[in-house]
Amino acid sequence: MKLSYFASASALCLGLALSFSATSAAEAAANCIKGDRKAPYTIGWANIYSVPTWMKQTQGTLEAQIEDLKKQGLVDKLVITDAQGDANVQIQQIQSMIDSDVDAIILIAGSSTAPARVLADACAKGIAIINFDSLVDTDQVTAKVNTDSAQWGEQAAKFLVEQMGGKGNILVLNGPAGVSVSDDRRKGATPVLEANPNVKILAETNTAYNVAPAQEAVTSLLFANPEIDGILSLGGALSAGAVLALDKQGRTQVPITGENARQFLELWKEKDLKGWATMQPNWLGAFATWLSVQALEGKDVPAFVKIPLPVIDNANIGDYLARAADFPADGYIYSPYDQALFEKILAGK
Repeated sequence: MKLSYFASASALCLGLALSFSATSAAEAAANCIKGDRKAPYTIGWANIYSVPTWMKQTQGTLEAQIEDLKKQGLVDKLVITDAQGDANVQIQQIQSMIDSDVDAIILIAGSSTAPARVLADACAKGIAIINFDSLVDTDQVTAKVNTDSAQWGEQAAKFLVEQMGGKGNILVLNGPAGVSVSDDRRKGATPVLEANPNVKILAETNTAYNVAPAQEAVTSLLFANPEIDGILSLGGALSAGAVLALDKQGRTQVPITGENARQFLELWKEKDLKGWATMQPNWLGAFATWLSVQALEGKDVPAFVKIPLPVIDNANIGDYLARAADFPADGYIYSPYDQALFEKILAGK
């Protein structure tokens, strides 16, 4: 009788333990998530700056996703801040979001290191944190979302080296120094350039991701370097600026890499450039927002979600330009997206 009692008691305890473990696992399916937050959620968008067109388009996809989630009864409020490029201001704004107890924070970081303490605080309070594009060094976030920026730079450099026959003089155009996306693209290009010593870097510069400063910077570099054979541009607006600078000086266009900036793609087609491009999809904002809700709803969200890099070349540039009218003249022609795509990405397919 006692044996039967203890056997039953043990089975009951084991069942309770397994049940508790399963419940805990469901509640802790993603980092920072405690399972005690309920829909509809308040989402915070901690924007580092809103002036560049890429950022405006990205925020547009985020806001559209919020409207869709509202219709599903999953979100009731979006809080937006703009740090105007100041990483310290961004930290203060994130702290304000924590103090107001938002359920999720969507973040493009102004610094890879500075937000660590405030993000740890948010994570400890069960706030979902989705960091995309410009990433932080800390793991105290729910998930990081990005394309492979190093692969971006590697593929661009390989294209340029191949187009130049493995030799010649190039200019290298980077985005702002200290921005992780820009730095990682450059790091990815480095091994390719080092493996091809006959490709010589005449000059290298960092500029904002805008056409006007890029054109000005390239104009100065062209005056100092009369013979160039290629341009390794690691940003779309930078490429447009470079093409315009060459054109204004009456210089021959050279093989060039870039991004899905509408102006660059239109110049590419107009001038029959030897070009290559990829993209940092603006819908990363929408995906990050959707992903935050998935995490809050108890879904298993990995610590890092890799977004595949599409390639734009002479074979498919026409497909992008066919949709150009749907995007701002100074904007980016990004690929289509929907929830089915998001689910496929989350499933790792």
